[in-house]
Amino acid sequence: MVSRVVTGAHYGLRDWLGQRVTAVIMAVYTVLLGAILLFNAPDGYGEWKALFSGRIMQLATLLFIASLLYHAWVGIRDVLMDYIKPTSVRLALQIGVILSLVVYMGWSILILLG
Repeated sequence: MVSRVVTGAHYGLRDWLGQRVTAVIMAVYTVLLGAILLFNAPDGYGEWKALFSGRIMQLATLLFIASLLYHAWVGIRDVLMDYIKPTSVRLALQIGVILSLVVYMGWSILILLG
């Protein structure tokens, strides 16, 4: 009998689909931002600020950042589960990553909406 210790793993379709959906969201945002910059590139700070002061752009950017952080979490979590064998070390690293990602999201919200 094999004894398996699972520490927060969510195997299966949900993570696979989450990775694909977040990748599509990030790709669409990148293409749209690239098009904006290609056809109407901001020259100075004022124009950059104006670009990101619209509510739609702020929400799109927050969606991009949230997608990026979720995408990163799934990837980092899988790497940690594959290569860090001691459960206590893996959990400590996962908690550190989660706390970092939460701080990054909060910081992003403060920058965009503050």
